Amino acid sequence: MKRLLSALILTASCSFGYFVIEDDYAKQVEVLKSLDIDMSFLQDSVFASMKDNIRNYKTKQFLQVLENGAQFAPVLKEMIEDAKIPDVFLYLAMAESGFSTKAYSKAKASGLWQFMAGTAKKYNLLIDDYVDERRDPVKSTEAAIKYLQVLHDRFGKWYLAAMAYNCGEGKVSKAIAQAGTDNLYVLLDEEKKYLPKETRNYIRKIVTMAHLSRDINFLLDNEASYFLNSGDMNSPFVKVDIYGGSSLADVAEAIDMSMQELLAYNTHLKYFFTPPNKEKYHIYIPSDKLVRFKNDFKMEKGNSKYYVYTVAKGDSLQKIAKQYDVNYKVIKDFNSMRSDTIKAGQKLIVPTAHKIRYYTIQSGDTLQSISTKYKLTVAQLMQTNNLKDSTIIPGTKLEIPMGN
Repeated sequence: MKRLLSALILTASCSFGYFVIEDDYAKQVEVLKSLDIDMSFLQDSVFASMKDNIRNYKTKQFLQVLENGAQFAPVLKEMIEDAKIPDVFLYLAMAESGFSTKAYSKAKASGLWQFMAGTAKKYNLLIDDYVDERRDPVKSTEAAIKYLQVLHDRFGKWYLAAMAYNCGEGKVSKAIAQAGTDNLYVLLDEEKKYLPKETRNYIRKIVTMAHLSRDINFLLDNEASYFLNSGDMNSPFVKVDIYGGSSLADVAEAIDMSMQELLAYNTHLKYFFTPPNKEKYHIYIPSDKLVRFKNDFKMEKGNSKYYVYTVAKGDSLQKIAKQYDVNYKVIKDFNSMRSDTIKAGQKLIVPTAHKIRYYTIQSGDTLQSISTKYKLTVAQLMQTNNLKDSTIIPGTKLEIPMGN
């Protein structure tokens, strides 16, 4: 009886192992197909050594990166699936930044998707004195999806889109022309080096991360099986709009969070307040804090605002304070300054009560002349006053944004 029981257990264990192996193999095939990669890629020696290296030497580091992504993965995964691009591109963010919104490269690329400033602006990511939306997990993912779709439309294959994302469209086009083919095996040739080494290993890295993140045995062996379902969780954070110039300290107090915790959800903000040059601007809060936010955060227009002022040649603290209608000592204290000395190019945070000022339009005025008078842009005047065109009527009033 014992022999029979032992045999049944052994058979069951072997069968389970067989199904796990078959399931893992099927997942590997699925990853390759989604990127338009031929199955022969599994025999690529550099790719195989990458997987072995992580399995044997860098397991903890790899799992830590997965852990870093737990805060964003559910949202990113849903957005990628909705866009109907390969879900493997979740691991492109992993390869680019280690799932860190604060990642910053020597080439000055930033955020989860490592956008350069020029490309970011092309895909409507705002970068100014107050925000860097390359570090916004949602908006940067929207931009990355659009960019990948554009690259796929150009090259026709997802693995080419991924490589172009890494090294640029021009280098991939040149590599294809030199190789006389867009075959991945040829483009990855280690001797002819059609593509930079970083890019040759980039596609291997993405596939490696996708395979290991779906490898049941690997995750079970490292007590990390919860990662298999991590992408199926509800969104851990939600987006809410608050008035421009609002302090995150007020939000944090209302929803019972520390400022440090709240700032970790909002790394796209360069300071502890929302852009004062916007009527409203979004922040992210934990999903389980939404009810408390709605009940306890009093969103009132007219609260204190904060501006970032870049010191110009000839400026003094007193001159800047007068411009913002605050005592110069307030600016000095707020910026922890030991003396009154300032220098050109220095940035100062200026806290100021939000006072509304108006200008009565005179005969002969234009938006351009008024904006010049108050050192504004025409666009700022139009946005503040909800103007659809440049037509203005003498005798009516325009609201002039403070802090300019």
